Amino acid sequence: MLLVIVTMTWACNSQTQKPTSSNTKEMKTSKEIIVDVRTPEEWQYDGHAECSVNYPLDQLQDKINELKAYDHVVLVCRSGGRAGSAKRMLEAAGIKNVENLGPWQNVSCAN
Repeated sequence: MLLVIVTMTWACNSQTQKPTSSNTKEMKTSKEIIVDVRTPEEWQYDGHAECSVNYPLDQLQDKINELKAYDHVVLVCRSGGRAGSAKRMLEAAGIKNVENLGPWQNVSCAN
């Protein structure tokens, strides 16, 4: 599944090919995930990107080991505030490539 970020100029999918260095043509596989940290009610009734998962902020601590398996974690919420809190939490747990994309509407899913 290909994920296109509407307000940004990059795209990702769960198996994106990325160069290992600028001087080589070798490629590696990169796993990415988009995590919506809003409540289940917001997720269900206010909409969400079909290509994202819902890990509410108050339950995110329980998902840290699972998220460590990803090379890139993109966080979204209603306005970006909770995604910012989630980003700090994940970085404190040692997850390095975490991005706060802000509102969930910034994500558009494509096949």
